[in-house]
Amino acid sequence: MRRAFLAAAAAAALAVSAGDFAEAATFRQGVSAFNRQDYLLAAQNFFPLAEQGDPAAQSYLGFMFETGRGVPRNYTEAAMWYRRAAEQGDTLAQYSLGLLYDKGQGVPQDIVEANKWLNLSTAAAPRQAREARARLRDAVTTKMTRGEIARARLRALEWVPTRER
Repeated sequence: MRRAFLAAAAAAALAVSAGDFAEAATFRQGVSAFNRQDYLLAAQNFFPLAEQGDPAAQSYLGFMFETGRGVPRNYTEAAMWYRRAAEQGDTLAQYSLGLLYDKGQGVPQDIVEANKWLNLSTAAAPRQAREARARLRDAVTTKMTRGEIARARLRALEWVPTRER
């Protein structure tokens, strides 16, 4: 799962950052540092990009705050970075944000919001990740009433990605 996170984030970032070579190089340096487990250097590379609206860098920072790698573990901060990336359509951030809502980590526990993000993530997931994401989404769905399921689906249908840059 962690490898899938890294590969998906790297691919998304390279696609988004292809026009700006300096930004792409900085992102690649961050990924390289992350893969070497030099999390402090990775965070230093990701922060400016994330603040400028790069969804892949935001997703990495969310993961780093969620797991306490290179930065203090902080679920609220993780949720904020995941949300910024998720709102732009980053499916891994949507997945991670959905799990935080399900557990109430860094955000108020909200099964409807959890299911919305997990639905969006599953629908747009790469084929190799879709089945695993669907299983987790379905596990969350089993805890919901029919009305909650309907509200979550409506929220997912109404959702539109918004780019920060």
